[in-house]
Amino acid sequence: MSSTRSSNPSPTDPVPTDHPARMRRSRVAISLAFVLHGVVAGSFATRIPWLTDRLDLTTAQLGLALAFAPVGAALAMPLASGVAHRRGARAAVRGLLALWCASLALPVLAPSLPVLCLTLLVQGAGAGMADVVINAQGVEVERRYGRSIMSGLHGMWSVGALSGSAVGVAAVHAEVDARVHLTLVALALVATTPVACRGLLDTRPEPEEEPPPRFALPPRSALLIGAVGMCAILAEWASADWSGVYLRDATGTSETIAAASNTAFNATMAAARLAGDPVVRRLGPVRTVRLSGAVALTGAVLVVTATVPAAGLAGFALLGVGVAVVVPLCFAAAGRTGDNAGQAIAGVATVTYTTGLVAPTLIGGVGELASLRVSFGVVTAALAVMVLIAGALRPRPRSRRALRAGGRSSPAAGAGGSGGDGGHPAHGLRDHLG
Repeated sequence: MSSTRSSNPSPTDPVPTDHPARMRRSRVAISLAFVLHGVVAGSFATRIPWLTDRLDLTTAQLGLALAFAPVGAALAMPLASGVAHRRGARAAVRGLLALWCASLALPVLAPSLPVLCLTLLVQGAGAGMADVVINAQGVEVERRYGRSIMSGLHGMWSVGALSGSAVGVAAVHAEVDARVHLTLVALALVATTPVACRGLLDTRPEPEEEPPPRFALPPRSALLIGAVGMCAILAEWASADWSGVYLRDATGTSETIAAASNTAFNATMAAARLAGDPVVRRLGPVRTVRLSGAVALTGAVLVVTATVPAAGLAGFALLGVGVAVVVPLCFAAAGRTGDNAGQAIAGVATVTYTTGLVAPTLIGGVGELASLRVSFGVVTAALAVMVLIAGALRPRPRSRRALRAGGRSSPAAGAGGSGGDGGHPAHGLRDHLG
């Protein structure tokens, strides 16, 4: 998605795009977009057991099928910035988010494993492209808003996922067929998307700006930022997928307590994301990631050394707090690099999704060769690397071309506040928006 400002305001913009009231509407709209994206993920997760039973899948077959979703995301993400360039930011979010919502019902309609793999590939592509454009829109709103909002936006995604999961649990309890449940949810979300997206910024490229290639590789400026996100996502996905098994095997706890470890991790991560923006404004992105990394490292050490369930639970809870804001800050940092925010965000997202794809296999493989304690020792080492390279998120001056396109709006260095990371004090709307 281009982060440039349209030279001709959209007819649907009754006031200038940097007007405080307009920016409030844009923030609400992008928050709703993140919620809708999360609802789809949370809704589908509740129906995986139904899908497994219906197609009589083994654990290995289910793992194979689910791997197609991140593969589809990684393949499609580089296409997203081209869609935004050709169609405009608002239309790209509206269309790709609706595509992701519509794909919700596809897997449960699959009659066989090969068709399931194909539908999950398509669903993953929709998820990845929508992810790129809503994050690019979030970065642009953050830039014009003049302060950090990305952590809160990702917190809204968690709210959506929890909401979708809650409705799904209720549907399962009521014995509603998964095909009926997910089709109705998909239709409701598709109908809601245009209304939710109405307040989005309709940023468009400058007339002289060359379109990005149809399939854009990650720019070099995004690679080190992607490495920070890669370390965080390794810890996040490893904890999400393996926390219960780890506690059961390493501490001999019950299945109920083991399941609670995943709840502790997700709950603390969601809470930290919702509360993270004031910390980012105060400390800046680099110091925030270093502090978060220290918290995550403490949690990882507790996990690796845990001999009783309480220590393991506390460790996974601290891991949730520690990794919560890192990926949102990576997307924000990517949006400030180069001239094409969408391409940079797509690059970071591709790196993180690919890491998420291999993380469960990596943890399981190391656990098979050595032990799960050694696996989480690898996670601990990755978090240490994350702390060391956190400087990659330091705000840097934008290119002359980007500054010309952005007019007098301050860069998203405002996301870093004046916390001493090298960012610039936020200008513009900070005093108006409060």
